[in-house]
Amino acid sequence: MTDRVWLAALALAGGLLGGALIAPPATHAQEAAVGRTSGLPVPRFLSLKADKTNVRSGPTKDHAVAWVFTRAGLPVEVTAEFETWRRIRDADGAEGWVYHSMLSGRRTALVGPWLKDGPTPLYANPDADSAVRARLEPGVLGKLDKCDGKWCHFFDNGFDGFIEQEKLWGVYPGEKLE
Repeated sequence: MTDRVWLAALALAGGLLGGALIAPPATHAQEAAVGRTSGLPVPRFLSLKADKTNVRSGPTKDHAVAWVFTRAGLPVEVTAEFETWRRIRDADGAEGWVYHSMLSGRRTALVGPWLKDGPTPLYANPDADSAVRARLEPGVLGKLDKCDGKWCHFFDNGFDGFIEQEKLWGVYPGEKLE
């Protein structure tokens, strides 16, 4: 939504809601909201801790299991918190609720599932002119330990190098990891 459209919507909402202040939707470049329970930014990326993780339709064990993740380490985006539950989104855009202890702070990423131009190069250094160490297919899972906003150190068993940050799902554009 453009600033102009948002301001018009704000003016209309102010009139309809008796002047209540409504903030524009946050972008990651802006300061993220803070989760009431964890005190951590929302949204944020984490990874799955266990090979079997139930994803529920709501934030209690009374809610039905919507699906089950069967691979530890997959990146997920926390989009909301409710007590000890986290609403997550996966790389396909599916959302559901998981118990907080099923999540890890370990940062991982997937080579962009949306990339259709063939394998993505993994470079020896954070520079497209450096040697190509590997070519990774969309959906390859790896670990992150550093991102400078443009390049990430991406590695796992069998590969280690640098990949352009915009080609990963599990880290925000421009986000820096140390």
